[in-house]
Amino acid sequence: MSTKKINVNRNHKDTVFRMLFRKKKALLSLYNVLNGTNYQDESDLEVVTLENAVFLRMRNDAAFVFRERLYVCEHQSTVNCNMPLRQLFYASDTLRAMIPVEQLFHRKMVMVPEPKFVVFYNGTEFLPERTVYYLSEHYMTKPTTPELELKVTVYNINKGNNRDLVESCELLNGYVEFVHRIRENQKDMEVEDAILTAIDSCIKDGILKEFLERERSGVMQASWYEIDENKFWEEERMYAREEGLEEGRAEGRAEGREEGILLSIRNLMKAMSCTADEAMARLLIAPEERGKYLAKL
Repeated sequence: MSTKKINVNRNHKDTVFRMLFRKKKALLSLYNVLNGTNYQDESDLEVVTLENAVFLRMRNDAAFVFRERLYVCEHQSTVNCNMPLRQLFYASDTLRAMIPVEQLFHRKMVMVPEPKFVVFYNGTEFLPERTVYYLSEHYMTKPTTPELELKVTVYNINKGNNRDLVESCELLNGYVEFVHRIRENQKDMEVEDAILTAIDSCIKDGILKEFLERERSGVMQASWYEIDENKFWEEERMYAREEGLEEGRAEGRAEGREEGILLSIRNLMKAMSCTADEAMARLLIAPEERGKYLAKL
């Protein structure tokens, strides 16, 4: 099978999961499946996803407040035991955006929605159906009664896992089937063909039909990036490093290597729309060396 190659937009920051669950009705369906409820009126649901909260170019997927609870939901295709730390930062930023700072200096107690942290995992590495990570597991002292705790529940939503949860939500079930079809297609297709074929077959079978027809281009971009992220970063790192070092040598400077690395950082920041720290991390620059480059950017 031959199809047109996907021209990847390297500034694309959405995931397919985030695209699916950006509207109130979709977020309410997540609340219902997580709480065993059947609320239909989304007028009381408030979306509080931070549009500028980007972690390595990928936004946190969804945050919303409903019935005095703040849900921070994220999709992950890789195992990440640092989710408690990430969600701590995200929850702090979210609450800060919700509460005027001057209220913190009043005598009256400020009331906040109860935070809940959920990750929907569908990577290829094994995880049990349900995993719980705790912030206290990161503490060097390993306290028995930590003064600050945060719990993240990770649900494995690969096809066949947590079926009661997944099948209770039409959008989530459709997403699981869509990803499953891409992976099945990848067994004998190139990535681009696997994605396009999965989109077409899901539309034909009525799975996420309206969404895939409406968001076809964005879904293609997001799916390609999510599948090929590691390879994509490695190619960008090699390209930026080689181009930067070559330019540094061509200019004949004694500090050619340093100038070359600076150029690599700038190239990567521009190509990937990332910060200097993220670029240096991706270029494998040692933390103790980053300061000298940061001062010259």
